[in-house]
Amino acid sequence: MTEREKSYAELLYQPNDPELAADRDVTVKKLREYNRMDPLDREGRQQAIRGILGKAGKNCVVEQPLFCTYGYNTTVGDNFFLNVNGRLMDSGKITIGNNVFIAPNVSIITEEHAMNAKQRAEGLEYTHPVHIGDNVWICTGAIILPGVTIGENSVIGAGSVVTKDIPANSLAVGNPCRVIRSISQEEDPAFLHSAAEMD
Repeated sequence: MTEREKSYAELLYQPNDPELAADRDVTVKKLREYNRMDPLDREGRQQAIRGILGKAGKNCVVEQPLFCTYGYNTTVGDNFFLNVNGRLMDSGKITIGNNVFIAPNVSIITEEHAMNAKQRAEGLEYTHPVHIGDNVWICTGAIILPGVTIGENSVIGAGSVVTKDIPANSLAVGNPCRVIRSISQEEDPAFLHSAAEMD
């Protein structure tokens, strides 16, 4: 197996593999160009983000600055919005559905270092994919850790650290993030805004 194949299989792998290192260098250059683009050049930015991400649906808006590890390991659906200072640590796969809103300063992380000190010193790591369902809202400063799945229609409160899966139709907050109640799609949006404390 190549080091990339090992990473996708969630096996211990070497990220300093020359092929992976070269890919990261390409992404760094693309991000530098993207983050320097005129923010008002919306059409140009939409085209550029399609050259960074693995797949982007219709009406994909990614505010600047953006950081990602590879870019091509992240796929997003239609009507995607990522606010400023988004961090997509996508050595593993990040899969995001339709109508997902992500507030400023959110980190989505797929990598973790080896627990064994000798392996860690050698730079070895694992990746675990992150899945975010349709219609999810992730509020300011949240951190999504490796291997997490967030179910459709859920809301993740500001500053939350998501360490475990969050079921669909849930309002979840805190560190560690926990479900505090289910969300009815008919309830008052103003209450949801207050509870999630976005922006």
